Amino acid sequence: MLRQARAFSLVVVLLCSATGCVSRTRSAEDLQRADTVRVLVYNIHAGKDAKGIDNLQRVVALIREARADLVLLQEVDQGTHRSGVVDQPAVLAVGSGLHVAFGSALDYDGGKYGVATLSRWPITFDTLYRLPVDPPQERAGRSREPRGLLRVDVLSPYGTIVVFNTHIDASREDTWRRQEARVIAGTVTSVRQARPLVLLGGDMNSTPESAVQQIVREPGLRDAFAECGRGTGLTFPADSAVKRIDYLYLSGAMRCARADVPATVVSDHRPLTVDVLIPRGQ
Repeated sequence: MLRQARAFSLVVVLLCSATGCVSRTRSAEDLQRADTVRVLVYNIHAGKDAKGIDNLQRVVALIREARADLVLLQEVDQGTHRSGVVDQPAVLAVGSGLHVAFGSALDYDGGKYGVATLSRWPITFDTLYRLPVDPPQERAGRSREPRGLLRVDVLSPYGTIVVFNTHIDASREDTWRRQEARVIAGTVTSVRQARPLVLLGGDMNSTPESAVQQIVREPGLRDAFAECGRGTGLTFPADSAVKRIDYLYLSGAMRCARADVPATVVSDHRPLTVDVLIPRGQ
């Protein structure tokens, strides 16, 4: 879907962060020189709600209603027994009418478990980077397989957009998260040297003021919700959210036009939707 940013004489954006809220403005000229890409970031809890009830079709409906161009999903099953041996990435792609790439971070319950990225535009390349930690962390099913960072190159009308999608450790202590964040930041920084349009998103299991978030932002990545979010941005748990742990990060000349966290209980997380402004000629 090709959407151009609407031109207003002045757009007032409310910037909310951990320290408070301030107003920022963008001129009509800025908006007229940019195109808009809508991004959805969502941990779908293996296609179940917080009570464990299967509702993958509700996830499909939410994606369609969001009218997103790029969708970054976490906790996606492919052929696991707990999800009825369903190929969830395929079901999501068919139901939404989008292209899909799946990155499996873990062999689990007879199938695969990981993240999936959906795109309105063709996917020309995808690969999964491992996020090794020391000492190796025991995961579900007694596996020691590290988590992953899925890279997807999308051939958009604005040029190739490199989209990174991840889901890092959820332990109480951030020993492993900090290591994973350093690998992520280094990988994204390396790709940015050759590609001007780079996005990173996912379930980071860390709040905005944390050391993990400082590591991710250190190479110049910007928290989109902090740039233009509306409301609190809290994403977990879905029924009474108290933490913001799901993010989209912008790089380079990309800007945030609008970011929202809809209140829904389709999963155990709430989704994050962001309208990203991409300057023409990038």
